[in-house]
Amino acid sequence: MKLATRLSARSQTRLSSPAAVHTRRRILLGLAVSVCTPGLASAQAGNYPNRPINLVVGYPPGGSTDLTGRVVGAELAKQLGVQVVVENIGGAGGVLGAQKVVQALPDGYTLLLGANNETAIAPLVNRKLRLNPLRDLTGLGLIASQPMVLVTSAGTKDAPRTPAQFIQRVKANPGRFSYGSSGVGTALHLAGEMTKEAAGLFMVHIPYRGVAPLTTDLLSGQLDFGVFVLSSALPHIRSGKMIPIGTTQARRAGLTPEIPALAEHPALKAVDISSWFGLFGPSGLPLAVIERLQKALGEALQVADMRKRLEESGATMAPPGLNFSAFHNAEIEKYRRIVDFAKIEE
Repeated sequence: MKLATRLSARSQTRLSSPAAVHTRRRILLGLAVSVCTPGLASAQAGNYPNRPINLVVGYPPGGSTDLTGRVVGAELAKQLGVQVVVENIGGAGGVLGAQKVVQALPDGYTLLLGANNETAIAPLVNRKLRLNPLRDLTGLGLIASQPMVLVTSAGTKDAPRTPAQFIQRVKANPGRFSYGSSGVGTALHLAGEMTKEAAGLFMVHIPYRGVAPLTTDLLSGQLDFGVFVLSSALPHIRSGKMIPIGTTQARRAGLTPEIPALAEHPALKAVDISSWFGLFGPSGLPLAVIERLQKALGEALQVADMRKRLEESGATMAPPGLNFSAFHNAEIEKYRRIVDFAKIEE
């Protein structure tokens, strides 16, 4: 009797573990979907959408991902003929929002406006995450990307103003300089490490809890360099408080053609990384729903007013006809190489 009691207790512990709960949830979700007959599932997909869609953004209001979500959500509502409600679920660098969508019923009424942090980078940096973006999410389309920019404070003595001056300064003083990002494992952090690797530089990374404290320390001279999303740094660049050294995409940003791309310097020609945004659903979406959403997104991305609003925020719109699945896979492999090189772990 005692042995049976102990075994029962062990079984209850296993059944209540996070992994078991996650497994049961996925099984129940699969059963819920499978009880529909093929004809009923087809009819449901054919009537899609006939009620409001919940568009999850894994960040608080006000940031670049939230702005993209609200602009795109408003246009998707017009294209689909139903309300699109943006829901902000901040936390864990976008992962909490992504997990809500992963666990949602795959009917097309819960979608994710995702950035590369949570849909590509986070699982590489934190191996404990039960999130496999390629398995757990359905990629519907790339929306836009935005370069990051390497900057220094205008108050820095003899501040470098070009990629060549930056490389010369850092190489002459290995280990002396620091650069900051908005956190370990963010796209900003990876951009800094990619720059270091390309030019063989030795700089110390200082992670911050967000852009606000990073900005404060950079402008006060407590930090030598910083990596920012272009839209975050632009007000300080235009006010003269920050000096831009170079942007992180292969070509200059359309919004700031006066700022060189880091890749224009021969030693940094391999630097090509951005912060990007895409539309995702949970895995298992019916094909008819996928096609309807992709068609609506493609049409939305051609609306001039929407494009203008995103481009004015520093974004570069996704090229028509892009294979999002191939792009997503390639980005994950790019990040994996940087993570392994810099031994980034959270």
